Amino acid sequence: MKRCKLVSALHRMGTAGAAALCLLLAGCGGTPPPEAPDPRVAAVHAAALTLDTHVDIPLDFATPAVDPLGADLQVNLEKMAAGGFDAAFFIVYVPQTARTAENYAQAQADALTKFAAIRRMAEELYSERIEIAHTAGDVERIAAAGKLVAAIGVENGYVIGTQLSLLDRYHALGARYFGLVHNGDNDLAHSAQPRQELGDAPPGSAGVTELGAQVIARLNELGVMVDVSHASKRSALEAMQLSRAPVIASHSSVRALTDHPRNMDDETLQALRDDGGVIQVVAFESYLKTQPPQRAAAVRELRDRLAIPSTLGVDDMSAEQRAAYDGGMLDIEGRWPRASVTELVDHIDYAVRLIGIDHVGISSDFGGGGGVVGWDDAAETPNVTAELLRRGYDEAQIAKLWSGNLLRVWREAERVAAELADSDGR
Repeated sequence: MKRCKLVSALHRMGTAGAAALCLLLAGCGGTPPPEAPDPRVAAVHAAALTLDTHVDIPLDFATPAVDPLGADLQVNLEKMAAGGFDAAFFIVYVPQTARTAENYAQAQADALTKFAAIRRMAEELYSERIEIAHTAGDVERIAAAGKLVAAIGVENGYVIGTQLSLLDRYHALGARYFGLVHNGDNDLAHSAQPRQELGDAPPGSAGVTELGAQVIARLNELGVMVDVSHASKRSALEAMQLSRAPVIASHSSVRALTDHPRNMDDETLQALRDDGGVIQVVAFESYLKTQPPQRAAAVRELRDRLAIPSTLGVDDMSAEQRAAYDGGMLDIEGRWPRASVTELVDHIDYAVRLIGIDHVGISSDFGGGGGVVGWDDAAETPNVTAELLRRGYDEAQIAKLWSGNLLRVWREAERVAAELADSDGR
């Protein structure tokens, strides 16, 4: 299935040779690594279907301002090809705001803008390079044909407001997973990070609402995966109980290693395993490594000084904001080094030991604040495979982590939808 990708990878090695690959795999900029990387890395990485479940996009994506081919983003089509980054869920995300009629309408308009942008990228601008997958089987078919794969995920059920029927519209536009909640409660579920200024319930005091239960039931009927990342522990556990299909955590990490409210504790991870689901361990700095409070304060001060809201991802910043922010972060990171691929795989290792290799995957949250030293954009993706190999994972296990487990859950969501349709006589 992956012969085209392997041949392409080996061909690219021909002129630049092993030295270029060394630079890519070691993430060492212009300085050659002290020793050559494991010669298996290129072959194992090329053989795996690499799928990232969470790539955020700016609101002006796939316009003249932000060309998906080569724009200054952590994920563009050129970087995907260079890094053997086969497939990504591009995300329809809107931030949580006060629940008013005007804000519901704005959230839905922004969601439709992002759906249109993803489809424009794949169907109009670069149809020869990338194609949208509507089924798990599509992902494998498109990748085997030598094209990049786009899938669509929704982050924050706020995009439906209180209108259940919008789920059908978003499914028709390509949504294949649906995140119930984001930072702040909405009408569907309680958030892992409730927001007092929006009048949210205290942490841990609420779960899935009655409307949220109806949403989960309809997602099951549509074959859309239920995503519990950003949900409170109670919301996540209730979603697993309510859903007929396994759920996913599209971009979360392990709370036992980093005590962050966005991470999953052992009880929730074990429930996810028993549910048949998968956690996509995410390369997000603050979820992977506990930093001293001084670092967080320095980042807040930097954002305040540059008038950059905390909700604004790096790919949504203007060029001027991004340049100033990156300059400020260089100083901060010099004092308090960032998390790296090592910490990312520490979290993967922990989850694998606790719940098994069949229930763990990988995500980046590129464009939404994700990225660690060694995997800071799509072109650096082989570094993750290299670290997995170094830890002793074999080719089959790496294939499961990169896509096999997620595709299994996606297929199960499709199977449940077909079963529900049959039981209704449709």
